[in-house]
Amino acid sequence: MGDMANSSIEFHPKPQQQREAPHAGGFGCTLAELRSLMELRGAEALQKVQEAYGDVSGLCRRLKTSPTEGLANNANDLEKRRQIYGQNFIPPKQPKTFLQLVWEALQDVTLIILEVAAIVSLGLSFYAPPGEESEACGNVSAGAEDEGEAEAGWIEGAAILLSVTCVVLVTAFNDWSKERQFRGLQSRIEQEQRFSVIRDGQLLQVPVAALVVGDIAQVKYGDLLPADGVLIQGNDLKIDESSLTGESDHVRKSADKDPMLLSGTHVMEGSGRMVVTAVGVNSQTGIIFTLLGAGGEEEEKKDKKAKKQDGAVAMEMQPLKSAEGGETEEREKKKASVPKKEKSVLQGKLTKLAVQIGKAGLVMSAITVIILVLYFVIETFVVDGRVWLAECTPVYVQYFVKFFIIGVTVLVVAVPEGLPLAVTISLAYSVKKMMRDNNLVRHLDACETMGNATAICSDKTGTLTTNRMTVVQSYLGDTHYKEVPAPSTLTPRILDLLVHAISINSAYTTKILPPEKEGALPRQVGNKTECALLGFVLDLKRDFQPVREQIPEDKLYKVYTFNSVRKSMSTVIRMPDGGFRLFSKGASEILLKKCTNILNSNGEPRGFRPRDRDDMVKKIIEPMACDGLRTICIAYRDFSAAQEPDWDNENEVVGDLTCIAVVGIEDPVRPEVPEAIRKCQRAGITVRMVTGDNINTARAIAAKCGIIQPGEDFLCLEGKEFNRRIRNEKGEIEQERLDKVWPKLRVLARSSPTDKHTLVKGIIDSSTGEQRQVVAVTGDGTNDGPALKKADVGFAMGIAGTDVAKEASDIILTDDNFTSIVKAVMWGRNVYDSISKFLQFQLTVNVVAVIVAFTGACITQDSPLKAVQMLWVNLIMDTFASLALATEPPTESLLLRKPYGRDKPLISRTMMKNILGHAVYQLTIIFTLLFVGELFFDIDSGRNAPLHSPPSEHYTIIFNTFVMMQLFNEINARKIHGERNVFHGIFSNPIFCTIVLGTFAIQIVIVQFGGKPFSCCPLSTEQWLWCLFVGVGELVWGQVIATIPTSQLKCLKEAGHGPGKDEMTDEELAEGEEEIDHAERELRRGQILWFRGLNRIQTQIRVVKAFRSSLYEGLEKPESKTSIHNFMATPEFLINDYTHNIPLIDDTDVDENEERLRAPPPPSPNQNNNAIDSGIYLTTHGTKSATSSVFSSRPGSPLHSVETSL
Repeated sequence: MGDMANSSIEFHPKPQQQREAPHAGGFGCTLAELRSLMELRGAEALQKVQEAYGDVSGLCRRLKTSPTEGLANNANDLEKRRQIYGQNFIPPKQPKTFLQLVWEALQDVTLIILEVAAIVSLGLSFYAPPGEESEACGNVSAGAEDEGEAEAGWIEGAAILLSVTCVVLVTAFNDWSKERQFRGLQSRIEQEQRFSVIRDGQLLQVPVAALVVGDIAQVKYGDLLPADGVLIQGNDLKIDESSLTGESDHVRKSADKDPMLLSGTHVMEGSGRMVVTAVGVNSQTGIIFTLLGAGGEEEEKKDKKAKKQDGAVAMEMQPLKSAEGGETEEREKKKASVPKKEKSVLQGKLTKLAVQIGKAGLVMSAITVIILVLYFVIETFVVDGRVWLAECTPVYVQYFVKFFIIGVTVLVVAVPEGLPLAVTISLAYSVKKMMRDNNLVRHLDACETMGNATAICSDKTGTLTTNRMTVVQSYLGDTHYKEVPAPSTLTPRILDLLVHAISINSAYTTKILPPEKEGALPRQVGNKTECALLGFVLDLKRDFQPVREQIPEDKLYKVYTFNSVRKSMSTVIRMPDGGFRLFSKGASEILLKKCTNILNSNGEPRGFRPRDRDDMVKKIIEPMACDGLRTICIAYRDFSAAQEPDWDNENEVVGDLTCIAVVGIEDPVRPEVPEAIRKCQRAGITVRMVTGDNINTARAIAAKCGIIQPGEDFLCLEGKEFNRRIRNEKGEIEQERLDKVWPKLRVLARSSPTDKHTLVKGIIDSSTGEQRQVVAVTGDGTNDGPALKKADVGFAMGIAGTDVAKEASDIILTDDNFTSIVKAVMWGRNVYDSISKFLQFQLTVNVVAVIVAFTGACITQDSPLKAVQMLWVNLIMDTFASLALATEPPTESLLLRKPYGRDKPLISRTMMKNILGHAVYQLTIIFTLLFVGELFFDIDSGRNAPLHSPPSEHYTIIFNTFVMMQLFNEINARKIHGERNVFHGIFSNPIFCTIVLGTFAIQIVIVQFGGKPFSCCPLSTEQWLWCLFVGVGELVWGQVIATIPTSQLKCLKEAGHGPGKDEMTDEELAEGEEEIDHAERELRRGQILWFRGLNRIQTQIRVVKAFRSSLYEGLEKPESKTSIHNFMATPEFLINDYTHNIPLIDDTDVDENEERLRAPPPPSPNQNNNAIDSGIYLTTHGTKSATSSVFSSRPGSPLHSVETSL
């Protein structure tokens, strides 16, 4: 259901769809007919097609299309089809308007308090008490030179309202641009999605949105179907329809049994051709969208859509029969259905920090207000002995309002509302820039998680290698050729068989096309291994096209397509004499076990015994593999007309083969990879290679890449051996066994997708190291889905990747290159550093401003920094600084340190030293100015000024100096690891320079022309120079601080730790129960939407209560507490999932497997020995307390509970 092209830009649905016209536009079917046809399934659909159209080709004729040639590529015809049948485009939900965003920004509590205060202040300023009593009410404006000044009381209120407006507009604008960027990203992801259709007999890749009814589309393994259609011809086609039906079993599709293909479903095996019958809003996915989105339920539609984007996979992934069926399922749900509930590490730390700071600010502001009020009351009514006169009430109230405003101002400055903004800006900026580095980020937080990565499990083919394969060695007719043999040296019979075996037994979509430019290499289209073999045919001076024309695809009798369990592909053709011939190709060690004959130099078959096979493995296959070649065996078998086998019994059919040849295919390592891997290792990241290749090939490539170095202590295992080491006698995976294997494991060869998932899960759940490992995984195949979702960051290949893999991933590598992953690490670390820079700056401002306002208010009854000035400081310091510091470009030096890890505090000791050090400097200066400044500058003192008195030079100088110090401190904040040169690379960030200079310019305007609203009066040049001088002093002072060794300052505490190991709050436990209750009541779809709403509320509650004292000590790290649910055998996990528990790596194991499978099945699909089917929660790890197991530490995975209760 994923990206159904729902925001391709070019098209907009045309309302005038001429539904009424009978057989509209001269086509033989109406829209309504096609829609009702697509609602049928299986046999009844077939019956309907036969009754209405005769057969599928009849349907094609009615739709004016040819099953083989496709539509004519004629713009008018295509446009006409769009007019009549709609276009393949689901209109996206309207984004929030700017005004809605403004309204949301206004909901901020502190802003509301300020607005109220300002309005009260405004109202009071217009009330003038009778003049003569003003003396009796204390000194109101004794200092006012004329009446005009006293009248200006309204200005402060108005100025506060104006500043609030500014803050709101800036916030709203940021949200708006963020939303827009995200939409841009979505549409880019959707435009990237293309689909193969046949037009004018040519196979074209068209954007999904350009599909029309009547198109003939090629479907193949790994596709996500973009429209509904009827199958014309299929080979061994299996579809996963769980995204529409919720049934996890793959559905077999064939033209004569069940030809209906539905949009949003995944092709899990095989290939075929379909005629498109419904697109966009009329397709099955579109209909669901429309039901959701009709009119008022905008919100749900949006949620649904978000769910579609991350979550379609939730229900679609589990049929990848992972050995831990239930485990995958529950985890998919956990990760996908909820907008990543377990906040990214950074967000967790920040939320906590912001709440702590906010609390402190609240306390400070309350104390400020109380002290001011008490002071005023005691001074006026006790010391001066005045009586409260009725007519003086407004004056007193005005004083109280003024105090209240000062208190609120302290609060405003204390709350770092710039934090979320800084994160968003930093992430959005990084995502935008990462596009240039070939990283298409689908989930914002993946970008930052990448900076913490400690392990990367990479595929070999295409990621570490160029994925341009060529046959370099071969073994034909008893001879081992080190390069391509001359055709004349081969017996014609061998050559002929070889050419046929390669040309016919490969996907017909795979071809080699002439180069685009002179002198370039021929273009390889389709499966690269098959391209290598076809290239071999061309090198032997033969051509594969004539053979394919002679036996077109629809004449193929039976095809066993390649999958990760078979590791081979076979095709059966009918011979002219009525017999059959089977061609097979596959991994050499697997296929050779099924060969009983081999062709000798004359092209005659001779016996091939197990002893000969071992001989061949030693002499031919291992030497090839040690050169880093991938070995493929090509074989055939003839059946006479009389002995037609049972084609469904694959083991019988593909056996007793005759080997034609073994070829060695080279896939050279990408030249830039060894350097990239060296960078990773230097940065403290372990790179592991997980591949389906032979172990010798894998080891050779790993050595070339530098993944393994001679003399190191490492493990290279095959999938079978890996499973043997990590499973106990019952065949269950044990974490303790895994912990013995993974730290040294560098290469896992001949691995199944299940092994990859097991490895990733094992590393993530491991608690051996002091830090939890953060794992990134690359994958391209459909079967990599579970591993990609389990990993902290999943990278899908943009070129070679299937739609399913992209759907499950967090980041798409648009160039399939390993070096792009290293770039992602760099950007991830940069995000983290940017936030730390901003924090270092922000907290210095906060500490100073709060202390100044507080002490100033307590000593002089008036904050030296006025409300409006504070708001300005807050605006520049929060919003602009977050822009300036969050957009610092990354440098290579980021890769020279180890990853931070999950529990490393945001504010390191060095930063704490900087924050406190600069705060000391700034406070010293400001207090000096406050108490002796008037003597130094020889001006009037601004202290103890009466209400509504005009602004004083004294306080203006304080304000100006304060801002100057912040400006220069912003430059200091660019470095957080105690570097000396704070200017290093400053010009590579134009945004930073612009903001600093811009802030400076505005400050001049405010001071010189701000007047009453800003409580400023113009300063002389000399005074300005003093302010600047003190500001520059910040840079000098920064050097002084850098000299003090951090290690000496033991007293400094770090702050902003991640959510600790033992902080599972009662709040969260209660949440878990609540969700389970609801789960029993709601229907599945409704649930998902419901939980989203719940989630949002909970997130808000959790911010408030996030730091409740810890409940359970000694639980494992939050990540590793997998929740334990009693997965009953729901329709999701039927018992037949067990057949894949033990990956069928090799066909000789089948017999043992059969034995094992006849034994009673293991206790539950969740192989990780912790989910027990009985419905009693049992725990096996001593550390997990029963509560932690029942409610997972990620309470936000409501869908577990859904599963539990189903």
